[in-house]
Amino acid sequence: MSTAGLGTTPHPDAEPGSRTDLALDGHGLLVEDVVRVALRQGTSVGLAEAAATRMARSRELKRALLATGQPIYGVTTGFGASADQQISVGKTAELQRNVLRFLRNGTGPLAPPDVCRATLLIRANCLARGSSGVRPLIVERLLDLLRHDVLPVIPERGSVGASGDLVPLGYLAAPLIGEGEVRYRGEVRPAAEVLNELGLDPVELEAKEGLALVNGTSFSAAFAALAVARAAELAELAETGTAMACEALAGNRGHFSAFLHESKPHPGQVTSARRIAGLLTGSHLALDHGQVLGLSDTLGERGYQRLNRSVQDRYSVRCAPHVIGVLRDTVDWVRRWVETEINSSNDNPLFDTATGAVHSGGNFYGGHLALAMDALKVAVANVADLLDRQLALLVDDKSSNGLTAGLVAPVGEDDWAAGLHHGFKGMQLACSAVTAEALKTAGPAGVFSRSTGAHNQDKVSMSPIAARDARTVLDLTREAAAIHLLAACQAADLRGAGQLGTRTGRVYRLVRTLAPFNAADRPMDGDIRAVLGAMLDGSLLRAGSFEDEDEDGPARDEPARDEPAHDEPTRDKPGHDGTSARTVAAR
Repeated sequence: MSTAGLGTTPHPDAEPGSRTDLALDGHGLLVEDVVRVALRQGTSVGLAEAAATRMARSRELKRALLATGQPIYGVTTGFGASADQQISVGKTAELQRNVLRFLRNGTGPLAPPDVCRATLLIRANCLARGSSGVRPLIVERLLDLLRHDVLPVIPERGSVGASGDLVPLGYLAAPLIGEGEVRYRGEVRPAAEVLNELGLDPVELEAKEGLALVNGTSFSAAFAALAVARAAELAELAETGTAMACEALAGNRGHFSAFLHESKPHPGQVTSARRIAGLLTGSHLALDHGQVLGLSDTLGERGYQRLNRSVQDRYSVRCAPHVIGVLRDTVDWVRRWVETEINSSNDNPLFDTATGAVHSGGNFYGGHLALAMDALKVAVANVADLLDRQLALLVDDKSSNGLTAGLVAPVGEDDWAAGLHHGFKGMQLACSAVTAEALKTAGPAGVFSRSTGAHNQDKVSMSPIAARDARTVLDLTREAAAIHLLAACQAADLRGAGQLGTRTGRVYRLVRTLAPFNAADRPMDGDIRAVLGAMLDGSLLRAGSFEDEDEDGPARDEPARDEPAHDEPTRDKPGHDGTSARTVAAR
């Protein structure tokens, strides 16, 4: 299922009711469901009847166990290191209100709306599994907030993934009891005021219900689910950029031969190579291996010659499927882990209605999320580095196979503009900076466990920090991809954009509606923002998509070679020395 258009606003083509209702049961929630709800893409959500029945049974078991007078963690005992302090049943409701109060100590930027919606959905689904001892009302009220787009105001910092995401989930839960603040219709307002306006009464919490709301991994999982979908999109963006870089460099398309990659059949690598080859269908700029060889004379009887062109491209082009393929395969297993997490009971304690027992454990520990996000951000940062290296080849006339230095518009030596312009040199500096930041941020967070809570939480997961870092690395890598794509389009103009492949030509034409050819030095920050917008709203991926064609691309090792759109379309686009673009491409 395509995730194209995963940004912070609804897909432009989305319509209310465009998807059948989603009934939460604690078992079947997918990453794609989280994305649709997070972006308000026409998906209404309710509680499955079977889930409501399980929840009611779990609650009755809790009430029966309370009647025995036995201590139950977080229900008739204090929290964390205070688990040795038992309270009477009459105090349990106030204890649950208090847990939502003493945890609201978050700092830092506020979680964006998509993360807040995803967290509401995931927390509701985890409770719908029916092991937490809470009423269906709790899930229904979370879904009421989603339905009316009443979003709890949640500071991003304050959780180490210890007993789950206690601090941020304290903010998520506060509106249910009429406390805290919410974002509603573009304004931040007191939750009690908005609930009253909507005719929703604050919930009077029962024993365990406050703890069930805050004691879980749902905040980390919200970042993680959105990151998975964004990373899947990024792999496709990187393949599009790589195909265009290959054309811009008059590269060797033989590096994406099916035979090569089927000989090392990592699924992501094979898919990436196939997509790049498909993106190059119809290109008259990317060269077959035989064409590369034909650029030099035959050796004949001579014992040595210096070839006009290396028979192989540099690693950042030749090995692109091996780098992007790692991201694709990482996304696959990370998706499985995230979907297991968002369909789990991850609070403590849990009630087993089959045996009538209550179990204390540590399902709130976010270790799987932490490792998944640490791995994902490494794979993503490697793609940022790949694109940055390709950009370095494009702007350097020593490695670009005939492009101008800095991709400046070519002028004659006697022209006044000669020597005055530097083209994409500043863009490369910016790309290098965001890439460096992505690489720095890719360091693992999960190994930085901190003992907290009077050494009760003496080994913690760091899952929310890992997940937030993954989002940051993805944002930085998308910025690098936008700069890279602008450079590839500039180079295409220098080569002759009419010779681009069928799909890369569509991408080029979209980019040119957003950002013009750089004919003289000018600020390009607006160009970057425009291309980022096209990445976020999905239009860029749709421009180069395979959805209306055979996604397998060209036949095995025999790339299709469509005719150019126009006869000799580039004779009026000179290279830096006045030769035609076709001559430049053949160097």
